[in-house]
Amino acid sequence: MSEIEVDGLTKVFGETVALEDVSVEIEAGEFVVVLGVSGSGKSTLLRCLNGLTAPTEGAVYVDGEAVTSPRSDVAMIFQQHNIIGGMSAYSNALTGGLNRAGLLESVLKLHDEEEKIRALEALDTVGLLEQARQRARRMSGGQQQRVGIARALVQQPNALLADEPVASLDPGSSQQVMGYLRRAAEERGLTALISLHQVNLARKFGERFVGLRDGRKVFDGYREEFTIDVVDEIYGEVDTEGMFADPDDGDGAVVDGDVAAGTDRSDGRRDRGQVTE
Repeated sequence: MSEIEVDGLTKVFGETVALEDVSVEIEAGEFVVVLGVSGSGKSTLLRCLNGLTAPTEGAVYVDGEAVTSPRSDVAMIFQQHNIIGGMSAYSNALTGGLNRAGLLESVLKLHDEEEKIRALEALDTVGLLEQARQRARRMSGGQQQRVGIARALVQQPNALLADEPVASLDPGSSQQVMGYLRRAAEERGLTALISLHQVNLARKFGERFVGLRDGRKVFDGYREEFTIDVVDEIYGEVDTEGMFADPDDGDGAVVDGDVAAGTDRSDGRRDRGQVTE
């Protein structure tokens, strides 16, 4: 687990202020959902946490050490999973160990036994062990994102960041991916920050919530504090009907983080599973 501290973080791109004086402390092992409309600064915050973007002012610390470049102990999952379609789920997962094995060893598939076991364990964590040899291009979008999670787990991080990991998925697959993210964090003791748009999905899986609006932090609290008024503060005047309804726990939905069988089939077809939005 890693403790994360964001201290007075400001990021300016030209004349655009993406983040303005954001400070937040994340305790080791917390599962935090970052909320906000597009352009609120969610992606910039996560990229600064991972060292992919340098702050204009302020600093980010992981376990007391300033983040100045990408860190191998902080894994990042993107909206576009960027896995290689012609490779199997297993081979894609193995690439998470590039920081240890090196590019040449990976290309020549010279992985040691321990690394192979890590990849298989990661696929098992996201429910894809039986599809380990299946080519990624033949998988559904939800399965491909789960391969991306497995790849991040093979990196052996202490912290896991995910930038809109379900934005391009249907409601049923979104629940599955969020369930596996939470399961991975719990089983491996990871500190996790996940950015989302969907309020009801965030409430179902999140423990703590950080709200951004126009680059500023407007909320930081836990479930009991996350009210309709807070949603208005984060999103402005929006229709809140249905936002606080739990996602439908129908066939194949994720129930309290447990994934039921029957959705996201390996042949790319998906069963039912709807979310009230």
